[in-house]
Amino acid sequence: MAEQQSSPNSLDDGNKESVIDPNLDAASRESERRDEDNDAIKLGELRVFGIGGEHWKSFQLYEASPGGWKTSSPIELPPGVVGLRCIVEQDGRKDGLIIHLKYSSWKDDTPKGDTVVGKPGRILCAQLRLPMSCKSVKIAAPKYPTHVLEELARCKMLTEEFKRTGSLADISEAISIRRRIVEVTPKDDSDFAAMLNNLGASFLDRFEHTGDLSDLAEAILLKTRAVDLTPAGHEDLPSRLYNLGNSFQRRFERTGELSNIARAISVHMQAVDLAPEGHVDRPAAFNNLGNSYQICFERTGHLPDIENAISALTNAVHLTPEGDANLPSMLNNLGNSFLHRFERLGNLADAAEAISLQTRAVHLMPQGHTDLPSRLVNLGNSFRCRFEQTGNLGDIAESISLQTHAVHLTPEGHAVLPSRLTNLAHSFVSHFEVTKDASDLSEAISLQTRAVDLTPALHADLPSRLNNLGISLLMRFQHLGNVSDVTEAIARQNQAVDPAPEGHAALPILRTNLGNSYMQCFDQTNNPLDGKDGISNLVQALQLTPEMHAELPPRYMNLASAWFQYFTSSHRSDHLDASISNYKSAVTCTSGSPRTKLKGAIRWAGLLNDFYPCSTSVLTAFGTALDLLTSIAGLEQTVQHRFTMVGEFLSIPGAAAAAAFRLGHPDRALEWLEQGRCLVWGQQSQLRTPLDALSAHDPALADQIVIVSRHLEKAGSSRRHSSTEKSWDRKVSLEDEALKHSRLAGEWDLVLAKVRDIPAFEHFLQPLRCSTILQHLPESGPVVVINAHGDQCDAIVLLAGLYDPLHVKLPDFSLAKARQYRRELNGRLRSHHLRARQTEGIITEDWEASERAGGRYGRKRGAGTGGIYFILCSLWTEVVKPILDVLNLARVDDPSKVPCTRIWWCPTGPLSFLPLHAAGVYEGPHRESVMDYAVSSYIPTVTSLAQRVSNTVSIREDVSGLFLVSQPEVPHAYPIPGTTKEVHSLHKGAVRNGIRSMKLDGVAASVHSCPDFMEEFSSIHLACHASQNASNPLQSRFLFHDGHLTLNTIMQKNLKNADLAFLSACETSTGEETLADDAVHLAAGMLAAGYRRVIATMWSISDLHAPTVANDFYEFLWAYRDKESGSKFDGTLSAYALHHAIRNLRENLDNTELSLLTWIPYVHFGY
Repeated sequence: MAEQQSSPNSLDDGNKESVIDPNLDAASRESERRDEDNDAIKLGELRVFGIGGEHWKSFQLYEASPGGWKTSSPIELPPGVVGLRCIVEQDGRKDGLIIHLKYSSWKDDTPKGDTVVGKPGRILCAQLRLPMSCKSVKIAAPKYPTHVLEELARCKMLTEEFKRTGSLADISEAISIRRRIVEVTPKDDSDFAAMLNNLGASFLDRFEHTGDLSDLAEAILLKTRAVDLTPAGHEDLPSRLYNLGNSFQRRFERTGELSNIARAISVHMQAVDLAPEGHVDRPAAFNNLGNSYQICFERTGHLPDIENAISALTNAVHLTPEGDANLPSMLNNLGNSFLHRFERLGNLADAAEAISLQTRAVHLMPQGHTDLPSRLVNLGNSFRCRFEQTGNLGDIAESISLQTHAVHLTPEGHAVLPSRLTNLAHSFVSHFEVTKDASDLSEAISLQTRAVDLTPALHADLPSRLNNLGISLLMRFQHLGNVSDVTEAIARQNQAVDPAPEGHAALPILRTNLGNSYMQCFDQTNNPLDGKDGISNLVQALQLTPEMHAELPPRYMNLASAWFQYFTSSHRSDHLDASISNYKSAVTCTSGSPRTKLKGAIRWAGLLNDFYPCSTSVLTAFGTALDLLTSIAGLEQTVQHRFTMVGEFLSIPGAAAAAAFRLGHPDRALEWLEQGRCLVWGQQSQLRTPLDALSAHDPALADQIVIVSRHLEKAGSSRRHSSTEKSWDRKVSLEDEALKHSRLAGEWDLVLAKVRDIPAFEHFLQPLRCSTILQHLPESGPVVVINAHGDQCDAIVLLAGLYDPLHVKLPDFSLAKARQYRRELNGRLRSHHLRARQTEGIITEDWEASERAGGRYGRKRGAGTGGIYFILCSLWTEVVKPILDVLNLARVDDPSKVPCTRIWWCPTGPLSFLPLHAAGVYEGPHRESVMDYAVSSYIPTVTSLAQRVSNTVSIREDVSGLFLVSQPEVPHAYPIPGTTKEVHSLHKGAVRNGIRSMKLDGVAASVHSCPDFMEEFSSIHLACHASQNASNPLQSRFLFHDGHLTLNTIMQKNLKNADLAFLSACETSTGEETLADDAVHLAAGMLAAGYRRVIATMWSISDLHAPTVANDFYEFLWAYRDKESGSKFDGTLSAYALHHAIRNLRENLDNTELSLLTWIPYVHFGY
């Protein structure tokens, strides 16, 4: 079977392509090919009495050769059996004919003395003709002499041996035998057409091994004659037509001549037309028609072709009943078509469909079935293709596992072993491209070398395997720098290109990879000839690629990378412009993977930004990159995987915003920061968006959004990957869940489009424009967004009532300084044991086990002064004070008064980990800080705040209240007895003030009951240990005595009346450095879950002081609550309350570094 083009794989500055064999032998394009009319599967029923104590046992029976029948599974015969008594039912009769077969007449291949027929038997005493209905029978004498039947049987044996070993001598002998039989058979013999067809099938088998077009021409000629000799209405005409169509299809795959695939499709359509409803060949006819459309699509990229393929193959599946032996191959073929559409359009729903279908196909295959390895390979390839778009390591792990199993099931010497080795190698290469583990690459090269060595010199697939080996050698050169690898890569790839004739379908791929290798050689040698050869091959590859082809973007990117590489040597502006132009062409293609195009857009924007910084094209390029960024993290993926996806591209919003600031577009900078930051939490928040306006206009549509969003949220947060299961039943179940998830995402897109068609809802749930954000700002103070990128730092100040954002340049600050201050802060925290991560250790007398974190944390006594003063002073002078000067805020000198003005800080990148709310001068005579001017809060995005301001929905009175939980002792963590004191004191205060409240302490609270109470109370106070999970944010958790209360569990609840969450635990707003702009912490998660405001901590807090802070916080709320509010609890003034509590704590502490680190971690998030 010819090897197929693979999806592009990323290089440092472009993409490469490889050729790979998805091994669709019986599973894709030959699954229903009737090579031999008399060998075709014509099922009957064989009932054998007296086996295993049963009255009778049924076996499927099919005609295996003229006069010969086989059972579809072995018949185990008890010892002492001397014969078989069979009954064959007849049409229209309730009785049946009894046939007695002596054991001696039942031919088998088992060794003498065995009492078990280990292989299907063959009935030779009579010719039984049974149609598919398994009802009628007639017994007749054999039509042909015994020597002819024996020669036909030998043909079959030789063909099977050839398919197993690839021995050309076997298939050539089979051709000779069939040719002799045809020559001696009269032209008017009723089976003459069948014999021509079968001889043609043997020529086709030999062609697929050698690639000799003369064999293919002979196969087409013979099968054309067979069709011409078959009268209209003959039951075998459809099968002979699609056999002929398959031969035209093979010639198209070999030559790329479109006339051949057009002829194949035409012939297959005739076969469909001639096989009416209920005809035995109708499913096969649809199957082959679909396969031809699929192959045509691979060449042309014409979308209607793949749509026709999916339609035809869907018909084939629907017409094939459950339990049919051909159903797995039909499912597999349909899966392949969805996979091809996925590779073309990048829609993950298609990948999910493909994997679900092929998983089911594997599940239906019994262990030991000869087609099982090929099905495993196909499923593995689908997982690999999805991995290459999403980067989900679970997919590539499953791909390697499946394909390794397929290789192990393939015996040494089998003809298909080289292609399976090639597939497995490709998966290892894909894994290497993410992990950079050299052992993956070594394994791939070993497998590919073995595949090349096992491939005969004249084999049609040898060029593609040489090409694959060249790709891996090139990658090893890039990784390790051994020049001999790139030299060998070029030699191997030239070997692959040289024999390929003009018009060969694989030539663009071969040219692409050869061009990439020459460019790598040019990088080492700086020899202009290498550069010219590289660019020449890449240009030819692009010219040979049809419009709308899925591989256009990576091929443009390869050429763009080559031109830039050439520019670095030539310094000619036209070479640079050629690079930029090709990157733009890659990005603006309507076909191809969004992930691939995103990488191209980043490169396009980067080159413009570096070499043409004043060009407005920079904004166009960055805008395109931001749009593509939001498209790669679709709702059909789990939340965990979306975080992983966007983590690779987190620098894009900051770079884009910096360019917009430089070009005088602060409004665009704000929009891009909002669009690209906190992307995943923003998606989750969208699923909880209030729909009051829509409900008033179209209640049914609003209800539909609510239903779909709830299902999507649950699927995204709870679904597991199928690679986590070993059972195929569970794998099928999990892939079905993935498919449902994907379909939900598609339904969500459709319902959003429906809403956006309504006047006044055109921008429903789309990123907010700057003008819209400015209309929904709080009246009580400014919002400040700070962006640091490279040497440039800028702030955007947003004020209610202003029509434009204020741009504040911060020339004394930079990204490098932000990173430096973060490193120094972490160092100081670790020196005070406030940043500990370990969960085990020995606490000495110098430690006080008093920190509320998910491990053994302590605070060493007697810490002195250190670098925290420098960090806070630098933040004050370089960042915060210049912004306050622009705002012209008055200082509140009276320490008994709380400032009226609030500031909402929205920092980006490493700034997210720095305490802007505490910036100030804490040494010397002129001390001042942010707290003297305003009350600080943090927000993950401005959009989240604007949505809260615009949402005027009040909290239900029967839900308004405070739920308090303490967990003083939990497994694997030190006791924090202060939590009990804290919660008891707060509950007394709530009761004293008539607040509806509830308290659960220790074992009274459980991870199962707590979420239900969170729905019943608008606010929650959690005094406990907490633990952040940066790799899977939804598994960040609060530690209870009976388990973990995860963020995932909380987000499953209906918290539309949520108000305040006070997280009196450690590091609940710490975040993860690699995901700085995605706010991967518990505080942001609680906001996404529905809470309007959250009190959290940036690092470990003291169990000694936490109760005091909490008491002062709530006492402020009690004092300023509306006296007419009854039993309701209101967290609106929570930011002021925290400011008041922290100020009180400061007054009771000295000014040492440790004291600063005691009050600074408390922060307010939200509205």
